Amino acid sequence: MRLLLAHLGIRYERQTVDVIDRSNRAELLGHLNPGLTVPTLVLEDGRPLGESAAILWYFAEGTRFIPDDAYERAQVLQWMFFEQYQLEPTVAVVRFWVAYSGRAEEFEPQRAATMKRGERALQRLESGLAGRDYLVGDSLTLADIALYGYTHVAEDGGFSLEPYPGVRAWLGRVASEPGHVAIDA
Repeated sequence: MRLLLAHLGIRYERQTVDVIDRSNRAELLGHLNPGLTVPTLVLEDGRPLGESAAILWYFAEGTRFIPDDAYERAQVLQWMFFEQYQLEPTVAVVRFWVAYSGRAEEFEPQRAATMKRGERALQRLESGLAGRDYLVGDSLTLADIALYGYTHVAEDGGFSLEPYPGVRAWLGRVASEPGHVAIDA
């Protein structure tokens, strides 16, 4: 979300939520997001919106990040669903276990299988980028922004990007776009 908002020049205020201790999620988010998940955004008019893909689509609507062509828009959504169902549950989850949970050893029994699925997701991303600079069309779209998020920090979870030259080149292109901000900006 931060990357898209930076590209669009949209200012926002951030509130930190503990990703380990979720005991106060109902209190913090219950009136905003029935899923009690982050990110949850509150628009200027007070309306809440949860789920990263929904928030991305909301802000990208009518911008250069969502193509005019119906088929290309569907391709953007296809890649966003891929991110939510194949990349995030593997690459992001292992990264969380290893780098943030403070309990990596508890997750060791399922780590190898999850990493294997993550490697398959990275290979599919590599295949999707074969002969292309961006995932959809000839320029940066919401698909690239959505997938960049966890892919560019995959190594934090122990994934090697060395076997994926197309992914590494694509990450460099996305990072070189005007308006780019780092994940911790």
